[in-house]
Amino acid sequence: MDELDYNYLAELVLKTQRGDSEAFAELYTATYQKQYRFTYRYAKDAYLAQDILQDVYILVLKNINTLKNPRLFVSWLNQITFRTCFDVCQKNSRHEEELNHVTEMTQEKDPHLQPDSMTHNPEKQLMDHFDHPVLMASVLELPPQYAQALIMRYFNDMSIDEIADAMNCSHSTIKRRLVKGKKLLEKLLKNKMGGDWFE
Repeated sequence: MDELDYNYLAELVLKTQRGDSEAFAELYTATYQKQYRFTYRYAKDAYLAQDILQDVYILVLKNINTLKNPRLFVSWLNQITFRTCFDVCQKNSRHEEELNHVTEMTQEKDPHLQPDSMTHNPEKQLMDHFDHPVLMASVLELPPQYAQALIMRYFNDMSIDEIADAMNCSHSTIKRRLVKGKKLLEKLLKNKMGGDWFE
């Protein structure tokens, strides 16, 4: 995986903030592939990933003057990408739930459409908690590195290796972030609602 030159990117950010459109084009070229890899793994759909990144770079261009430290551009970009992925995929998830609800109603009316068996997946049960609005709000209150790891693992069902690649860090780092993130999240949830979310 190619390493980004943060000093070079910082110079491009400064030029972009002064209105240099060519500098922004260079920023786009230098960062697009890595953002695409993350977005594709998150969305699991090439066309949706491209749509998300179009929104991401529009947001970047509109808000780049709010970035005070140009050397933090990549971290800032990662957060915009993560938030945009999350928002778009949440909307798509709601649409899928509506379609599933219609399908379930149809199956109730016609027993021949009922599935023969239902598979039970303990990890899926944990992932299902992410439909709970208080849980999702709490996840987004966590430091970004923990929120990203938790959502990619339990909401998007990504493997540890996929998350490590997307976040450009080691396998063990992701495991530590998941463990710490779950502890922080459980503490937040207990304060808000009580009960055990992760058993």
